[in-house]
Amino acid sequence: MGEQRQAGRLPWEPTAADVLMTTLHELGVDCIFANLGSDHPALIESWAKFRAHGVPMPEVVVCPHEMVAMSAAHGYAQATGRLQAVLVHVDVGTQNVGGALHNAMRGRVPVLMVAGASPVTLDGELVGSRNEPIHYLQDVFDQRGIVREYVKWNLDLHSGQNIDLVVKRAAQVALSEPRGPVYLLAPREMLEEKVVSASRPVRELLPVRPAGLDPAGAREIAAALAEAEFPLVIASYAGRNWEAVEELVGLSNDWAIPVVESRPFYMNFPGDHPLHLGFDVQTYLSRADVVLVLDSDLPWMPQTAGLKPSAKLYWVDSDPIKERIPLWYYSGESAWRADAAVALRQIREALSHVQGDAERVRRRRAFAEAEAKRLRAEWASREGDPGNGVITPEYLTSTLRDFIDDDTVVVNETVSNYGVVCKHLRFRKPGSFLGSGGSSLGWHGGAAIGVKLARPDQTVVALTGDGSYVFSVPSAVHMVSAKYRAPFLTVIYNNGGWKSPKLSTLAVHPQGTASRRSDFRVEFDSELRLERAAEVAPGVMGLHVSHPSELRPALSAAFEHVRGGHSAVVNVKIQPL
Repeated sequence: MGEQRQAGRLPWEPTAADVLMTTLHELGVDCIFANLGSDHPALIESWAKFRAHGVPMPEVVVCPHEMVAMSAAHGYAQATGRLQAVLVHVDVGTQNVGGALHNAMRGRVPVLMVAGASPVTLDGELVGSRNEPIHYLQDVFDQRGIVREYVKWNLDLHSGQNIDLVVKRAAQVALSEPRGPVYLLAPREMLEEKVVSASRPVRELLPVRPAGLDPAGAREIAAALAEAEFPLVIASYAGRNWEAVEELVGLSNDWAIPVVESRPFYMNFPGDHPLHLGFDVQTYLSRADVVLVLDSDLPWMPQTAGLKPSAKLYWVDSDPIKERIPLWYYSGESAWRADAAVALRQIREALSHVQGDAERVRRRRAFAEAEAKRLRAEWASREGDPGNGVITPEYLTSTLRDFIDDDTVVVNETVSNYGVVCKHLRFRKPGSFLGSGGSSLGWHGGAAIGVKLARPDQTVVALTGDGSYVFSVPSAVHMVSAKYRAPFLTVIYNNGGWKSPKLSTLAVHPQGTASRRSDFRVEFDSELRLERAAEVAPGVMGLHVSHPSELRPALSAAFEHVRGGHSAVVNVKIQPL
């Protein structure tokens, strides 16, 4: 369960809040991203005792907004693979974390969310009883119901005596595939309870180990790949396990199997690999006679699929039937619930016993390599300065590429320019690229903080649209970034509004009134000085770029500033809506 640590005996009579801290430390939780309220006196007192006595516990990162707290935990968990914790305030804090919790659920990120609750006693019967008017206003019938659709597990803490068991059970569920967030509701009095340490048994609850294919399944997939004229692998989040990337590269190299990344939110396959066929599945789907999908929710839109009726479709996923997506289908697939790295090792082992057709392998290698070169030439043709004073997304991204090295982690929330970023940055190293996996905007800012805290020696760059930048609560983001010395660079792809709703409308009503009149109600002024929202924090550099000649000097200054220890925001006015 990550990096488990030894839990020591505390030099004072512990409360449930104290045991919560020792248990989180034992489980390998590095950070508690906290937004505090009237329900947290036991925890605030506990943290003071731990600091006074020099007892180790997770670092508390105080966040002025819940979106930032959950997004930071999300980014930290993505960067490390370890469970992190989020602390929020009763029902209102639980509601305020909503969009970020959606992202953690869809992104299959292990996060323990602990929410306080209004005291359950009214007249001083227990330590922590109600003593403020707010305790009545924040008392609701079903606080856990707010999050039930978005977590794997949820529970009320009924007694502080077994809080270690409750937390370890929560961690076990969160870290077992498919991973995801869990929710614990802890009333004030329960956290104040004195815990009788002599009655606590030693408990070790481990997550379920990674599963593999059944032997017959591995042989079936291997044989199909070996005999295919044009096999295709599609991946979206297999790269969260770096070993899966290594195994996929080996499979592709050995058998000349091309790979397409579909809506990736990890680096699944090196962007400069000669068999990487980009990000547009539809281009190659109608050609493929065998398709292997690895960890993907929507490899293509089934309503417009071009998959041949005779094609064989194999699906390997930690969540192959998408239990949390009510209406979902892909016809004809054979699916296995398995870890991508384990499954790929099994497939490669089975292929080692197959006598392949060397000429067939040569043909598909030649075709895929030629296609990869064609794609990159096509992308490169769009990267130049158009010469009309306008900054295109492709020109911005290709210029940005010159400043990014293998020790840079890119957090991408550019939304309508998401594919542009993937094509023109071409990530090569596992862990160098992260997306949220969900659809609630505003994730990038907190996520960049979490990644930087997890990887302090690496440069972190957050790419965002102007709409998602506003949703991130940038003032709160940069307050946290400055306080905890987690500098990163934000680059805003500012097209003066929300492009995605416009594109959605055009897809449904291409000749409609909104299209004819260009009346979409999504425009803002691209001259807005969005970078100034970050300047509430000391040391933040804010730059506004509106002409191609300003771009390279601005990025150079911003990268130097960030690598020198302070955050920067570059607000780039790109091709307008």
